[in-house]
Amino acid sequence: MEVRSELKQNIYEIFKDFITGITKLEELDNAANTFLLRFQQALCTFFFGFYWWTFSDLISYPPALLKRSPILTSSKLIQSILKNNETRRLIEAGCINIDDAARSTGALHTSLSGLSDHLIKAQSLLSDLEHLTDDATLAIDTATKLSTQLDEESSDDLRQVTSDEENETVSFAQEPEVTEYATVIAVVYSMVKQNYVMQEKIVRSLSLKTSFDELDTYTMMWSLRPFVEDQIMNRAWKCIY
Repeated sequence: MEVRSELKQNIYEIFKDFITGITKLEELDNAANTFLLRFQQALCTFFFGFYWWTFSDLISYPPALLKRSPILTSSKLIQSILKNNETRRLIEAGCINIDDAARSTGALHTSLSGLSDHLIKAQSLLSDLEHLTDDATLAIDTATKLSTQLDEESSDDLRQVTSDEENETVSFAQEPEVTEYATVIAVVYSMVKQNYVMQEKIVRSLSLKTSFDELDTYTMMWSLRPFVEDQIMNRAWKCIY
């Protein structure tokens, strides 16, 4: 009974550490989502807020846009024109502000750096979660071996535990709380691992050539976490509280 209790406590501690890791990973995901949104905004500003462009440019961007020279506003004449003629045509033309262009470029760099840093931290957390998943599997294997050993060498009182509610016998390895911890750990790890792989592909594909439609899809997928089932996550939280 003492060994059985220790094994049960062990897997519960593993489960708590695992959920703590999942919480940290979710916090990282949310922070990284902000960087992705900033990248999207900065890219839009970079192309549509600062450069002269035409419809043909839009069809072929970014190469055509990158070849265009920015409008220099150091000239008092140009400053006067821009100040007194804020027409739709000028707005759509995207008269550049050098300082804003620098800020936009800086925002793109900062966003990409933040996303790259996210991948490093998330990968480290996933490694810890993988180890905990292996520990949970080992705990179940140990519990199974213990039950088998008790079946072979011990009396009925030692190899079986009586259910308080239904007065039926259940081997330790099959106790609901034990198997549920191990199952939830395995399933949740698989989900967050797939979600990380998606994030990695998104980050690696980001560049000035990324289309706005692609960015819209990326930001949506990052927020939705398509590989993570809310129902299973809720079940995991219920196992803790």
